[in-house]
Amino acid sequence: MRRSLPLLVIAALAATALSSIASPATAASTPVPGDPLTGSGAVARSQLTAAQLTSGTAAATVPNSAFALPAEAAAPTASFEGTLTLNGVATAGGYSKVKDTARYGGVEARKHLPPFSVQLVQNGSHLVPVARGVQITGSPVWNLAVGTGRAWSENGDGGRSRAALPFALIERNANCVHNGLLTFLFDASSVSQVRYQVTSETCQYFQFDLWGQVGASYTPGGIADADGIRSAYAAEVADRLPTKPISSLATDHPGTGVNPSVFGSGITPSALSTFGFVYEGVNYVGDCPTRQGPYPFCGQLLLPSYSTAKSAFGGMSLMRLAQKYGPSVANETISSLVPQASGAAWNGVTIGNALDMATGNYNSALFERDESGTVMLNFFDAEAYADKMSIALSFPRKATPGTTWNYHTSDTFLATRAMDGLLKSHAGSGAELFSMLRDEVLKPAGVGPDSLTTVRTDNSPSGAPFGGYGLFWTQDDIAKVAKLLTADQGSVGGQQLLHPGLLAASMQRDPSDRGLTTSGTTPFKYNNGYWALDFNSSTDPVYTSPFSVPFMSGFGGITVALMPNGSSYYVFSDNDEFAWAAAVKESNKLTPMVAGSGGPGGGTGCSAADAIGNGGFETGTAAPWTASAGVIDGSSAVQPAHAGTWKALMNGVGANSISTLSQTVTIPAGCSNATLRFWLRVVTEEVLANDYDKLDLTVTPAGGTAKRLVRWSNQNAQDYTLQSVPLGAYAGQTVTLTFTGDENLRRATWFVIDDVSLPVAG
Repeated sequence: MRRSLPLLVIAALAATALSSIASPATAASTPVPGDPLTGSGAVARSQLTAAQLTSGTAAATVPNSAFALPAEAAAPTASFEGTLTLNGVATAGGYSKVKDTARYGGVEARKHLPPFSVQLVQNGSHLVPVARGVQITGSPVWNLAVGTGRAWSENGDGGRSRAALPFALIERNANCVHNGLLTFLFDASSVSQVRYQVTSETCQYFQFDLWGQVGASYTPGGIADADGIRSAYAAEVADRLPTKPISSLATDHPGTGVNPSVFGSGITPSALSTFGFVYEGVNYVGDCPTRQGPYPFCGQLLLPSYSTAKSAFGGMSLMRLAQKYGPSVANETISSLVPQASGAAWNGVTIGNALDMATGNYNSALFERDESGTVMLNFFDAEAYADKMSIALSFPRKATPGTTWNYHTSDTFLATRAMDGLLKSHAGSGAELFSMLRDEVLKPAGVGPDSLTTVRTDNSPSGAPFGGYGLFWTQDDIAKVAKLLTADQGSVGGQQLLHPGLLAASMQRDPSDRGLTTSGTTPFKYNNGYWALDFNSSTDPVYTSPFSVPFMSGFGGITVALMPNGSSYYVFSDNDEFAWAAAVKESNKLTPMVAGSGGPGGGTGCSAADAIGNGGFETGTAAPWTASAGVIDGSSAVQPAHAGTWKALMNGVGANSISTLSQTVTIPAGCSNATLRFWLRVVTEEVLANDYDKLDLTVTPAGGTAKRLVRWSNQNAQDYTLQSVPLGAYAGQTVTLTFTGDENLRRATWFVIDDVSLPVAG
């Protein structure tokens, strides 16, 4: 994960300014929340003045505040929409090494920008790149991402408008991100010189400052669907989580004793990129320090994923496939889905084994010795798909698959390739795993365009995603991914995106499936690509009930802690410091991590009392359920019970039929982790890949309307599998939970439900 080559850029800029007299295109767009700017334009500027941008030179980096939107910025008077091209960047500018343990700076191209051409549109004072996320440039060393910037007017700029943009240099074939800024003046047809600098990164092994000032050309127009791009960006901004500075956490929750200064602590300040704490739907953020002061586009700072991709790509892809095709997908073998995995060492290794780091194939049994060894370094260096695959498959069989944890980034690569093959077997050759995750999970969760691309083999947009690394995050995007996994429990807008049973296991909410125990001096749990650490009274006396905190972890100093009280904490740094236990203690002050919220205590987040009556149906009658005739069934002739004798048997008649099962329950206030749990068996005679027979679970608040939470169909055929459906959003309410089975004209499907529970505080 540490090797790479940097970029050449083909990201194009085009901007449409919303001035005090808006252009027709801008007027037709949805305005960005917070616009227009209302400053006077009276900006006192000593750095990057109009004269300096017109004919100056860059001798060194300057404070990043010179690139920031000033308090008195006025609305831009010019509209920018078209292509900006920077000239002569291959030899221009200066470079100063900060850290270079891999001797990357010996390659001259790494000391300069790649060819840089970008299209932008403008919505009011916002400059929006047409291409978002990582862009393949063709450079031997750098790829590029350009973030959304701002345009404004200052009285000292001679009637021209001023623009500033964040951008990131991304190491080719790797995941390191080096964040920079550029600025220029513009009018309707021309631009000044462009000043740029790079003064921060999230990269453990290669750190530098880069600066320069070059001539540039502006080609107005030529942007397809510019108005649609403007409106989409306005919607993106409106959909971001509310943000507040981390200091607001104490004022928002007085009397809890929470100390905001703990968040972000334990990390060397010069190594810290940013951090945030997500609680009750608010993203409490830290700033983004650099070697030249705070990064002025902190919300757009691009952050590498490194091994958080093992969780967010590998683990979440499995949960999505399981939701679509049933949890048995985890048991599909690598060798049956990856043609190159034909050697004996890969016989019997499943997708689940690979995501658990338990393939049984390794060289050294010592903690992460293989990960830092020559084979894995060759894997990271390999850019071509065939080379990467060959190295990933080269480890010999040492243990029975599923029994021994041994960490390999290459195993996640193999797992994602196998899942890609499995998806194609269901959805056709045109399907692609990362596209599925992007379109069916990340986009519905509100993740923005900056985080919807990934690094791929062959340095090509059509290459294979790396799987175990290569994604990118912003503060808002990683907060939304964490919220989906914790507070939202895999559901968005009432639609279950991630399989609840696999999500419960990954989040340590299923005591019967906690994954494997890792090697090393600190015993962690590892399940479906997610780490977990146990906390109890021996950790700190304040923890009177044991619990476990799952987390995503990334090379160099990246942690996303997914706490069982629904909060999450993310920190990005690059000095090999992983300090986050103190943040768990502060979160515990806000909402205690009670026994049963995951891990050793088991359960779902509330204590042992159960709101469901007769959950096992062993009374032989429905009450307190309301059920269709024949649903409560004690015969094993057709379908067996999960436990005991009785169960709820829905449909299975092979003709048009409706079966219902419902119960009204009260979920106490404060029970934010309440989760309905039950065992579901689906047996079908259907043979085609269509949803002919369906089972819906709906919730209806007292006096409200029904809302579908999850749907299963004949395509989810499975033996008894534990289902977990979050109901914390209904804490403090009385609701009716209803299962409705709808079977069509031909071929029977049986939906069998047993051992239903809803633990709530009692």
